[in-house]
Amino acid sequence: MTTALALHTVLGSGPAGTALATELVRRGHPVRHVDRSGGGPPIEGVERCAADVATPAGARAAVAGAAVVYHCVNVGYHLQVEVMPKIQEAVLGAAEQEGARLVVLDTLYPYGETHGAVMTEDSPWNATTRKGRMRAELDARYLAAHREGRLSVVLGRSADFVGPGVLNSTLGGAVFPAALTGQPVPALGDIDLPHSYTYIEDVAAGLATLGEHPEGDGRVWHLPTAPARTTRQILALVEERTGRPLELTAIPGPHPFGPFDEAFMAEYAEMFYQHTEAQIVDSSAIEKAFGLTPTPLESAIDATLGWYGELLAAPQR
Repeated sequence: MTTALALHTVLGSGPAGTALATELVRRGHPVRHVDRSGGGPPIEGVERCAADVATPAGARAAVAGAAVVYHCVNVGYHLQVEVMPKIQEAVLGAAEQEGARLVVLDTLYPYGETHGAVMTEDSPWNATTRKGRMRAELDARYLAAHREGRLSVVLGRSADFVGPGVLNSTLGGAVFPAALTGQPVPALGDIDLPHSYTYIEDVAAGLATLGEHPEGDGRVWHLPTAPARTTRQILALVEERTGRPLELTAIPGPHPFGPFDEAFMAEYAEMFYQHTEAQIVDSSAIEKAFGLTPTPLESAIDATLGWYGELLAAPQR
């Protein structure tokens, strides 16, 4: 198990990276949190650092002195196919040079269309979309680097995020503010299909646990994810807690809605199968191996509504 005095460096300041930095400090680790600006809300016990990890020099500066590096960087959806491989190359090279372990936040994209089959870590990688194939190629390179002994790597895959701070998710900024204010709530695709959502605090706990346990290296793990329910059932939980009926607006295809504009949805169209077939994630492997328990969806929805309520009540600048 990694000692608490070793430096843990988190790359990326989106909701996952921010939740992870907070979780690592809670566990007693020295933490450096890196993004391009070095800004963002302060987190007690976290050193902020600015670096462009898409460049070899920036990545080396970001990971200098780190024992464990967490790659939680993402880029604009329309830039992913071009930019994410560059980030991988720079981060892999920097972590290898530093002798650091690398923990990668991953997506379900490599599986491609599953036709509703439950996704486990043994599911085949059948992606046919541009972004799915890109993610699968990146993951193959990560695992090859581990097998070749260049550095120790582990991947943690998450379903769609939900939770405090999560804005640009299908269960995020388009849903909760509308539910709290009586506005139309988008119903994306077939909401009567089971769909897994991973609570952002469980993403953080899972990645932190992988960072502390090198015996888990060299493979993919599904991060702790509550048993799938239909999106309609989850929206019913939101409805119960807000005390008002939700006005659902059907979004049957990749059409712009909420924070997702026409440019985004044009890029997302190839991934829309995620809303027209069941998306069921089995995370029992990581739960059994490391004693993790996913947060119940009821608690996740409570925390998310509380965060959005505070956001809506805050003075607008």
